[in-house]
Amino acid sequence: MTIPQTTALPAVLEGRPLVVVDVEGNGGQPPRIVEIAVLPVDGPVTGQELRTWLVRPAEPITGHARRVHGIDNRDVDGKPPWPQVAGEVAPLLKGRTLLAHNAATEYRVLGAHLPKWRPPMVLDTLRLARHLWPGLPGYSLGELVAHARLDVGGTTEQRPHRAGYDAWCTWLLLLALLDDSGLDWDGLVRTAALKDFQPSEEPGEGLW
Repeated sequence: MTIPQTTALPAVLEGRPLVVVDVEGNGGQPPRIVEIAVLPVDGPVTGQELRTWLVRPAEPITGHARRVHGIDNRDVDGKPPWPQVAGEVAPLLKGRTLLAHNAATEYRVLGAHLPKWRPPMVLDTLRLARHLWPGLPGYSLGELVAHARLDVGGTTEQRPHRAGYDAWCTWLLLLALLDDSGLDWDGLVRTAALKDFQPSEEPGEGLW
């Protein structure tokens, strides 16, 4: 499946402000953000509209984290610490549905870094893919991009596990999944929302 580099907004997302986010951490516990990518979606978008920041964490980047995303301590030396970056990131997230792959991680890490922020909805392409494409050998972002044969051009960053690349791939993956599903908004929420954002069950008939 080939998705054009300029991507149209699916009808199911019309009137639903969305923001695609990917974060990369320093490997510590709790993790500290060393890179973040943010793609606000209100209509047709391109990878050039992605915004990314390298962040100097309070604790150094571990060797394991460096081997995953390729960012080392020299790359973030001289970059702004999180409190400076937060002032630019927070307005881009406000009032928008958060979309991420394995979104529980992004939501947890962002919540720790932005304690006053809470999105109206969190959608997870991992949950959605497992529901719509059952039986695949793996559901990592890279495996799903390969399965869907996505054209991931359109971003300057082309290395997996870099925030900009992964955020763009997550958006393209959502488009592919929606194209296959025919879901409306309520169906998308039931299928892809994190547990804390699932709608409450309606009370059954009888006394209550």
